[in-house]
Amino acid sequence: MESKWLYVSLMCSTLIALVYKLFFDTRARAGSRKLPPSPPAARPFLGHLHLLENPLHRTLHKLSLKHGPILSLRFGSRLVVVVSSPTAIEECFTKNDANFANRPHLTMNRHLGYNYTALVSASYGDHWRNLRRLCSLEIFSPGRLNMFLSTREEEVKHLLSSLYKMSSIGFTSVRLRSKLCEVTFNNITRMVAGKRYYGDAGGIQDKVEAKQFQELISATFKFSGASNAGDFLPLLRWIDYKGIEKNMSIISKKMDKFLQGLINERRQCNNNDTMIDHLLSFQQSQPGYYTDEIIKGLVLVMLIGGTNTSETTMEWAMSLLVNHPEVLKKARDEIDFHVGFDRFIKEEDLSKLHYLNNIVSETLRLFPALPSLVPHESSHDCKLGGYDVPRGTIILANVWAVHRDPELWEEPDCFKPERFEGKEIEAHKFLPFGTGRRVCPGAVLGQRVMGLALGSLIQSFEWRRVNEEKVDLAEGTGLAMPKANPLVVMCKPRQVMDKVFKNMI
Repeated sequence: MESKWLYVSLMCSTLIALVYKLFFDTRARAGSRKLPPSPPAARPFLGHLHLLENPLHRTLHKLSLKHGPILSLRFGSRLVVVVSSPTAIEECFTKNDANFANRPHLTMNRHLGYNYTALVSASYGDHWRNLRRLCSLEIFSPGRLNMFLSTREEEVKHLLSSLYKMSSIGFTSVRLRSKLCEVTFNNITRMVAGKRYYGDAGGIQDKVEAKQFQELISATFKFSGASNAGDFLPLLRWIDYKGIEKNMSIISKKMDKFLQGLINERRQCNNNDTMIDHLLSFQQSQPGYYTDEIIKGLVLVMLIGGTNTSETTMEWAMSLLVNHPEVLKKARDEIDFHVGFDRFIKEEDLSKLHYLNNIVSETLRLFPALPSLVPHESSHDCKLGGYDVPRGTIILANVWAVHRDPELWEEPDCFKPERFEGKEIEAHKFLPFGTGRRVCPGAVLGQRVMGLALGSLIQSFEWRRVNEEKVDLAEGTGLAMPKANPLVVMCKPRQVMDKVFKNMI
């Protein structure tokens, strides 16, 4: 009995000490600083967490309209600074770029970032710089991407073939999300591991394995960002509130098993055709550094970055196009003029298809794959917009708010690809792939995949809505901002499919 009361007393003492540290001590230190404006509704323990609602980027935008483009929030025990203007973002990632290049240690990054050693979650320093250099010079270099040009074009043709078989008799209803998922997943897994999961080459077990992995990716995005209260309230982390810690552990183990299987398969091959092969060659020369965990971390970043975000952006683009048939027609006319009806689009054509590129840009403006950039963290005390930003502050850049700012964009909520015509948009005003040291290293690959796939769909099929009602553009939950409802559209083959594709089969 005495031991029980001793345990309870220790717990109470710990909680009291924690309360004092988090609130009284923190407020005393904050009193000597000029922090950014903050909503007055902070609550004990929670801070401003009770104000957050999905989608997070819209909630943060509403707060910034009231409290300014640089505002501070208290997420439990953590101070968070939200920036929502191009000026503030430019200052963050130019003047303070090195200082804000760190990542906060969140639960997801520990489990899925191989204990903060993966590219996205690694702390800013020598290890991160080495991974970044590897990505820039070896994995996503122009020469390396050109090696897989035929792979990307083949996978797009497989997509066209699948749609042609479904719609050769006339307009047919298509759930496009699954098709886009297959083409992006096959493309990246062939580049990374030389393995095709969907289509004739993939067996039933491969399809099951791929579907399970994609479900893991979707679950990961739901746990991303500021969704885990345990990252900000230590007590909730200790008791594993809502079982997030347990679920993340299960997800990470399943992902690790999948990734290790890919590496083991490539070890049995005697060639250097894939990105894993290339990474394994580094392991042979530096086994102490290029461990399986480091390779798996890089592969996971490529798989997540090369599937979910590209698939989501293309689904948004097709939704916008069927809602704006005049834009769709203009894009189709451009493709017909530059490419014709005797062959399919190639990647080399994309440089001539300016309006198609504008459509991709406008889609990324309205529906950026990461509406709030992956969180950053300050390494040292600094100034931002005249305010004090203490060491260890989490920085959230609300890209969605910048992309919808009426002072930067005319009719910001309207779909107008023409706004990009012949214009060089300043980097801090258009940030679909982030900015600064932590900018997405796979941006060029993503643009190539999206441009080729979207252009091929426009060239090869007629598209229209299933009825007179416009496609719903409601946003779902998750870090990558998916559509709330999967896109269903009607499609019918165009002349190029009947002429070129029939000669290929």
